[in-house]
Amino acid sequence: MLRVCEKEIEKVKESNKLDVIFIDAVVDFIRTYADRTHHGKEEDILFRDLEKKQLSPEHARIMKELVDEHVHSRETVKQLVEAKERYLRGEGTAREVVAHLEALARFYPLHIEKEDKHFFHPCMEYFTKEEQDRMLAEFYEFDRKMIHEKYRDVVERMEARGA
Repeated sequence: MLRVCEKEIEKVKESNKLDVIFIDAVVDFIRTYADRTHHGKEEDILFRDLEKKQLSPEHARIMKELVDEHVHSRETVKQLVEAKERYLRGEGTAREVVAHLEALARFYPLHIEKEDKHFFHPCMEYFTKEEQDRMLAEFYEFDRKMIHEKYRDVVERMEARGA
């Protein structure tokens, strides 16, 4: 998704025209996959279980940074949506929208690297094999329910609109 975003950023910079359907798809992808599914498993399962452990100061610091970065990502996506809405009303520019998209495209590679190289694998050492297996089962169950939650929410929003 990041490569696709980078290509779209270049197109918008060249044309100064925004593909709002693309922006909506990016927002949906980040909110559903990156935030609710990926960050959700981290915050609701992994971090919850790590809080019960005696973490090293470095791992405790990184876990707090990751939570703060998740909040930052949510805020940046919110700003992206708001910029897109201003653009649609004629009150904003395509470049304003792209600035938020660029911020996300810069943010995620660094965030993923921090998780993968400096946190997840070392933190598995805090857990027994049984605890890891239990967590993995919880991850699978989380994923299994996720698609149902997403589309139940879609239906509820449509019903609230009177559709």
